Amino acid sequence: MRDKLGSIYFDFSVLSEFRSRLVAGKQEAQLLNRLLEVMQAKGWLKSRGKQRTDSTHVLAAIRALHRSECVGETLRHALNVLATVVPQWSSKIAREEWFERYRTRTEASRLPQSTAEKEQWLLQVGADGHQLLADIYQLDAPEWLRQIPVVEILRQVWVQQYYIEAGQLFYRQTEQLPLQGQLIASPYDVEVRNRKKRNTVWTGYCVHLTETCDESLPNLITNVETTPATVVDGEMTPVIHQHLECKRLLPSEHYVDTAYIDAEHLVSIPKTYGVELVGPAPSNPSWQAQAAQGFDVAHFTIDWQKQQVRCPQGQLNRQWNETVNQRGQPVIRIRFSRKHCQVCPSRLVCTQAQSQHGRSISLLPYPQHQALQAARQYQQTPEFQQRYATRAGVEGSLSQGI
Repeated sequence: MRDKLGSIYFDFSVLSEFRSRLVAGKQEAQLLNRLLEVMQAKGWLKSRGKQRTDSTHVLAAIRALHRSECVGETLRHALNVLATVVPQWSSKIAREEWFERYRTRTEASRLPQSTAEKEQWLLQVGADGHQLLADIYQLDAPEWLRQIPVVEILRQVWVQQYYIEAGQLFYRQTEQLPLQGQLIASPYDVEVRNRKKRNTVWTGYCVHLTETCDESLPNLITNVETTPATVVDGEMTPVIHQHLECKRLLPSEHYVDTAYIDAEHLVSIPKTYGVELVGPAPSNPSWQAQAAQGFDVAHFTIDWQKQQVRCPQGQLNRQWNETVNQRGQPVIRIRFSRKHCQVCPSRLVCTQAQSQHGRSISLLPYPQHQALQAARQYQQTPEFQQRYATRAGVEGSLSQGI
């Protein structure tokens, strides 16, 4: 409505509906991007300044379900949707006992307490869901039934939670489940994931907030990324920089915590985007480094051209093998002679390997190794400590958002 002066007023619910339409159309970033353009035009925001990033957990707007509840609720939800979308077809294939078994939410019903009864209940739910899927995938069933989203959710959950062997249905043991990043946690939001990070356990997402932190300018949010909870922070480091580049807002210095940094990022981010990552490098996981005694990799002298490594006692390596680790990343395996290591006076502070084996170490490729060692040395300096204090401010922005 307009007042006498021509000003426009609207009810707050209109703005709420507008936000909902943006989210439904996945256009919510347009608001932030338009705001950033205005800030740039006013000179409050500049590229190649300083920015900082941190993440926090976000709870999904659903009830957290354990495995038993998830399978039961997935089947109940599928039956309810099918009864609404295709009532005539559903009434033909539904078993009478399904109504009593799935008429109330799974967490509201009394699940069996004993292990044997619970296993029997889970197998019954599995058999009912398997029967429903078999009916849907019958040749004479309408083909479009298989395109209903809840049917695909049911199929995926049943593949993840059950398997058939020799014609018999089995409920998967914990060690047989997919990785947490793939495991559906709720039929009502298939993107949410369960995660434990230190002492925090949640079902939902992570949000990564990036903001400017130049001394003479206001702190302005430049980028927001929301991911399933199981996506670790380090996976988002190149994504954040790619999106900042698209906005022409790449910083010269980017302050992050250890979770966003690895040896590959220390090399690739400056090379690709011209950005210096400022943050604690990953610590050395070896027991020697953790105990602050003995000989870790830093105590070995490496000749990269000759592919030779000299140990603190002066012995050269016997093997130099370039291979890949379990994550498919390049790594160099170094092994020393068993004959020399067995009689070495420093053996106890060098290796805990069995007496018949010599010392072995793993090296990253030269660029990553050098970058990681340099970062670990730099973070011990007062200059680093003073610079890194800048990152702490982003925690306040996250707290305000929460």
